Amino acid sequence: MNGAVPTGVDVAIVGGGMVGASLALALSGTRLRVALIEAVRADAPGQSSFDDRTTALGNGSRRILQALGAWSLLATHVGPVREIQVSEAGAFGAARLRAADQALEALGYVVSNRQIGAALWQLLATHSALQLRVPARVHAVRFAASEVRLDLAAPDSVGAETIAARVVVAADGAQSLLARSAGIGSVIEDYHQVALVVHVSTDRAAAGVAYERFTPSGPLAVLPLRDGRYTVVWTLRPERANEVLALDDAVFTGQLQQCFGWRIGRIVGVGARAAYPLRLSRAASMQGPRLALVGNAAQSLHPVAGQGFNLGLRDAALLAEILAAAPDPGDPAVLEDYERRRAADRRGMIGFTDGLVHLFANDRPAVAAARSLGLQLFDLLPGAKRAMARVSWGFGAQTPRLMRGLRADGGSPR
Repeated sequence: MNGAVPTGVDVAIVGGGMVGASLALALSGTRLRVALIEAVRADAPGQSSFDDRTTALGNGSRRILQALGAWSLLATHVGPVREIQVSEAGAFGAARLRAADQALEALGYVVSNRQIGAALWQLLATHSALQLRVPARVHAVRFAASEVRLDLAAPDSVGAETIAARVVVAADGAQSLLARSAGIGSVIEDYHQVALVVHVSTDRAAAGVAYERFTPSGPLAVLPLRDGRYTVVWTLRPERANEVLALDDAVFTGQLQQCFGWRIGRIVGVGARAAYPLRLSRAASMQGPRLALVGNAAQSLHPVAGQGFNLGLRDAALLAEILAAAPDPGDPAVLEDYERRRAADRRGMIGFTDGLVHLFANDRPAVAAARSLGLQLFDLLPGAKRAMARVSWGFGAQTPRLMRGLRADGGSPR
């Protein structure tokens, strides 16, 4: 820009949300020069990546975050899930999955996105070799055979610059500017559902039990928080969601209690409500010309199984490992290898979550009876429970080094 010499890096990551920040940490300390570009500061009120929504971290994700050095900052904020109870409204079938039965400390850990963001960015600030561009926004992308040039603009003109990268990583969400600039389209399925998210307190504190209840309008998840409250993700039709958002707290509490029941006791307090439309988005490819896609830029899932971030974190972990070993991290063969090695996990998790949504949305009597029987059989089959407990480790045989407690470049963990 303006004739200035571009800043040269090996890897430019666009998007400093949970997946992009994790990728930057995974690459820190490797031989690669890395720039992380993010439009909104992590602690800014308008940073939607780090709001009060919660994420259920699986044990595979816990291992990755441990290897990145972030778990020690999160451990006092997570609510361990030691049991999951699954049921369907109006049906007899139910299933329970207990961590103790699988010789696990917990099946997962519930923590706010705000806490995850704070931990990741606290660590990013300690790595002086990382080139952080925040706040800065990409307003133009130019792909070439040997590099990608990103024109950046900051809130004041002082921060304007051009970065030339051997490879650029799109971690900029489901409406990825980089994916569009590279001509990578997406297949989008609108579920015609809205996730209403709210924290609630009850007359008895949460004790490590998570609930997934399937209702005619969609799944209703109730997850335990560290402070004894629960976070509720209530799936509703859009018109019904608008009605529920407009209710006063007392009426809202009564309707939520009626829908979910009394398993968590009486709901005595509710926080602010927020709503998010639900869609399945799948990029046509996870790579393009000197471009790799991770997280929601590659795929955005229904929250029914709470696996969106877990899947995106595995994208970042494996991509870091592949880039760290490549003489030219933007070589087409390197990026094709990344897509190939992520294919089974990506396909399996998309199929798993999408299948659950459609299975429990089918109201035909024969299907409903089969679901009820299936839940009862699941509750009796140890093998099925072992398989379900390992879902957060991913599908397929590709286990990133970070998930094995190693650095992305094979060195000792932090």
